[in-house]
Amino acid sequence: MTRETPTAAARDEASGPSTSLVLVVGMSGSGKTTVGRLLAERLGWSYRDADDFHSATARAGMAAGQALTDADREPWLDAISAWLDHEIAANQPAVVTCSALKRAYRDRLLSGRPEVRLVYLHGTPELIRSRLSGRRGHFFPASLLESQLADFEEPEPDERPLVVEIDQPPLSIVAALTSLLHRAPAPGGAPHGRAAEPVSPPAGTPVSPTGEQWTLTWKGQKAVVVQLGAALRHYEVDGRALLDGFAPGAPITGGRGQLLIPWPNRIGDGRYHFEGVDLQLPLTEPEKGNAIHGLLRWVPWQLQARTEESLRLGTVLRPQPGYPFLLDVTAEYRLGPDGLDVVVSATNVGDGPAPYGVGQHPYLTLGTGQVDTVVLTLPVRERFLTDSRGLPTGQEPVEGSDFDFRTAHPIGSLQLDTAFGLDRVDGDVAVVRLAHPTGDHGVDVRLGEGVRYVQIYTGDTLPETERRRGVAVEPMSCPPDAFRSGLGLDVLERGDTHVLRWGLEAWRRPPS
Repeated sequence: MTRETPTAAARDEASGPSTSLVLVVGMSGSGKTTVGRLLAERLGWSYRDADDFHSATARAGMAAGQALTDADREPWLDAISAWLDHEIAANQPAVVTCSALKRAYRDRLLSGRPEVRLVYLHGTPELIRSRLSGRRGHFFPASLLESQLADFEEPEPDERPLVVEIDQPPLSIVAALTSLLHRAPAPGGAPHGRAAEPVSPPAGTPVSPTGEQWTLTWKGQKAVVVQLGAALRHYEVDGRALLDGFAPGAPITGGRGQLLIPWPNRIGDGRYHFEGVDLQLPLTEPEKGNAIHGLLRWVPWQLQARTEESLRLGTVLRPQPGYPFLLDVTAEYRLGPDGLDVVVSATNVGDGPAPYGVGQHPYLTLGTGQVDTVVLTLPVRERFLTDSRGLPTGQEPVEGSDFDFRTAHPIGSLQLDTAFGLDRVDGDVAVVRLAHPTGDHGVDVRLGEGVRYVQIYTGDTLPETERRRGVAVEPMSCPPDAFRSGLGLDVLERGDTHVLRWGLEAWRRPPS
């Protein structure tokens, strides 16, 4: 496996989360204690369970099936608040779990304590009922669940909850929490706004062909990610759209915003040889005899965790004809001071090595109508020559050719569907820049960890209404046909994780 050091994940682990106290809330049966202990262990922090702060009288009452009143909870909340203040004063990072069913309870614990980040373990009442009915030896009986459901008030967007779905293993929950906590904006740094949650259509509205639509917001930025293939549908900054995406009720065309896993671009004839075995993939570009853009574009992904500015989705790529390997895959989207950050991770959870490549297919726009006047800068050293099927036939330096965009100039009438090798060393971040012809504004595409190649596509083979409307800048870990050539191909051994990281950042030239 090709590795880059230090990895983004390693740097995040070293820097630690942007918060110092985590308050994990949810109903009894949501797994607070298990998740809280595991999270504290992963972070190396101390742990407390709010149940420890109940008086003996309150615990006895709950064990007898008596629901606590607000008055009963007053001393309990006071004790937890005092403990939080002590930990903050001592600069002692910690995780505390607490039901905190009502908004008023959470306000008591969060108000005036920006160091505390709220984590909400979300699950359906049916799932929680099933868990409580199977629990033994706990002082909180299943019979009190209905009183919890009656009292429960979902965390609201202005509480900035990090919401995690509980219908996944505890270790997966902790992995999602750790990742989003490490890369969250600093406490208090994000304004109140709409949470990242599914957009419910009005009654009678047909279901979207791309499934759930999750909206992320942060300081003038807005991104929308869809359930189908975890594709990036929309991204805007201060009301200006930077993606030539697709409407919520429309299907995905031209690969717009899609994740390309476990290979980007094309595999000729869909046939390759790996570990002594000949393998045949379905031909998904039959007119050219190719397998194109991987196996997860048309698969619904599962929501794992979300905040108002971030989202984590996951799926499992299971063994199938032509790809008999097992991968656990996640995609994270985050908005912050540096714009949109995307991290795609794949872990080999199978029994043997697996070939792997990854990319993504966003189309960028600067509102110019056609892309001809867009000024492009590419930090590349060579381009791949291709045949009529889009398969590589060789490489040549870009220097002195029409494809040399190392110095910024307009795209003009040049037709691009071209893979390039990046001109950088491992660990650096390469930047593809698109500028409006006025030079007043534009967008940078950051190509970071795991990105060694980039495909530029001006859409000349798309339907006429979509042609040359946007520039696809596709970060890739490997070039086209890597499963056959081996060039840039990652081989994941059992337990290995590959990370691909890229992002978008809008810019404006300061007025003179």
